[in-house]
Amino acid sequence: MSRLLEVKGLETRFFTQDGVVHAVNGISYDLNEGETLAIVGESGCGKSVGVMSLLRLIPQPPGRITAGQVLFGAGDDRKDLLKLSDEEIRQVRGNRIAVIFQDPMTSLNPVLTIGFQISEALMLHMGMDSAAARKRSVELLELVGIPRAAERLDDYPHQFSGGMRQRVMIAMGLSCNPQLLIADEPTTALDVTIQAQITDLVKRLRDEIGMAIIWITHDLGVVAGLADRVIVMYAGFIVEEAQVKELYANPRHPYTLGLLGSLPRLDETRAHRLTSIEGLPPDLIDLPKGCPFYARCKYRIDICAVENPLLLPIGPGHKVACHRDISKVAPTVVDEVETV
Repeated sequence: MSRLLEVKGLETRFFTQDGVVHAVNGISYDLNEGETLAIVGESGCGKSVGVMSLLRLIPQPPGRITAGQVLFGAGDDRKDLLKLSDEEIRQVRGNRIAVIFQDPMTSLNPVLTIGFQISEALMLHMGMDSAAARKRSVELLELVGIPRAAERLDDYPHQFSGGMRQRVMIAMGLSCNPQLLIADEPTTALDVTIQAQITDLVKRLRDEIGMAIIWITHDLGVVAGLADRVIVMYAGFIVEEAQVKELYANPRHPYTLGLLGSLPRLDETRAHRLTSIEGLPPDLIDLPKGCPFYARCKYRIDICAVENPLLLPIGPGHKVACHRDISKVAPTVVDEVETV
């Protein structure tokens, strides 16, 4: 597989009355064609801001991308998205890179029909006339499993259930055959049954269409059956990156260990208690000098307070930002986390 996306040293700041919020702090990663990459972490860790920065969707002011490169495409078509003009980046958004947001009710225009909203992108990016765009809209709604698709084109967003609205968002995202689909916690507002349906739908469409996916979530349970590779973020930093099976079998950052320990397990008895991560995330306006996880870490040592560890490889495709080898410090805890 050839490389589709390469993010290098991306930094995003928000300049507020209270100070500068260090939302994304020099993150670097890549994505291959057809690959599914999950970005996980608790609320406020920089997951969404990081991927919205790729498409320059950060509101300015107060936000600003202060450093980094976002190389997208292959060969002669490879460009730095951060250096494109406003018109050039608009040709990328919704066309080559599509986004599914967390709440479809705030993403869909409540006063425009579903058919119009899907057709608009087809006419803008694909050059279709209204009749061709409408026909393609019906095909897209059928593709994502909406019954009586032709009849529902003239319905408004409020006439759809939450799960159906999210299917409409997926149809809109797929309308221009994007190379990359960014899904920003697309199942968070849905019940568990609908979550599973949406996740299965995205997996099926990925296999049929062959697009790459960045799936943003705080739920490691969803990631297990969906992603090829996982990035764990904390306080705007990447603290661990690995293939999905490797991450579950061999977590090497204390924060990853805490996230996995908080997952309910079907193979455990009722006597087994879920673990929690004590404390609170650091203030992003006043980040600590050393490791951002220092105050909450059970395995911290003196150097952690003064030096933020680099994200370094510890094995094939496995990187971690930690001064200690957690597999040696807490082998019994790591051994409890089995491959999902």
